[in-house]
Formats: sequence, structure tokens, C-alpha cells
Amino acid sequence: MHRASTLKARQLRRVSTPYERVLWKLLRDRQFDEFKFRRQQPIGRYVADFACVGVMLVVELDGRIHDEQQEYDAVRDQFLQDNGWKVLRFSNRDLMSHPEGVWLAIEAHLTPPIGNEN
Repeated sequence: MHRASTLKARQLRRVSTPYERVLWKLLRDRQFDEFKFRRQQPIGRYVADFACVGVMLVVELDGRIHDEQQEYDAVRDQFLQDNGWKVLRFSNRDLMSHPEGVWLAIEAHLTPPIGNEN
């Protein structure tokens, strides 16, 4: 694990945005059955907003700054995907106007496909 990303993750946990706090309330305490999410999870040289290690799922919450860093986000997402992670991105606006849709989208990636008993 990269030491710099671990230090950055600790700092980000202390200064989360209001939107991150709203999403964390939805994800924390194993509210999706027994799936555990971590916030500000270091993965390689990056820090994921939220991650469920058990199913290799990253959930990113994008504010306005992401409009200006689309290339960086694409490189970062590719790194995560190349390392086996599925990346879901939601805007702050999505979260606040359609929290149930965000919940259902995340839940869909945690549920094994029908017919898969594993």
C-alpha cells in the first residue's frame, strides 16, 4: 500500500463533504445485508470515496470539481478496473435528488445474479 495514499485517506476522513456524510449514512453499519463498506479507502496510489472490499466495488461521489478533472478520473477508474474493481460514480445532485436510485444502483452490484447460488 502506498504510504502517501494512506495518509491522504486519514486526512480525507476528517474533512468529508456534507454529501459524503449523507452517503456514508446509507453505506455504514452493513446496511446492505452483510456487505461492509469503508470510507476513504486507499487502493494503490489512489483513495476511493467508498469501497466494499468483499465484492471489489468502489463508489465515487462526484462534486463540481470532477467536471474539471475528467481525464484524471478516467485514468484512475481504469487503474481500479485493471486491478479488479468495479467503479460506480454518482453526482452530488444524484444523491440529493434521487437517494433511492443511488441505493438501488449500489444494491444491484452487491446482489449475486439470479441463478448464481454462490
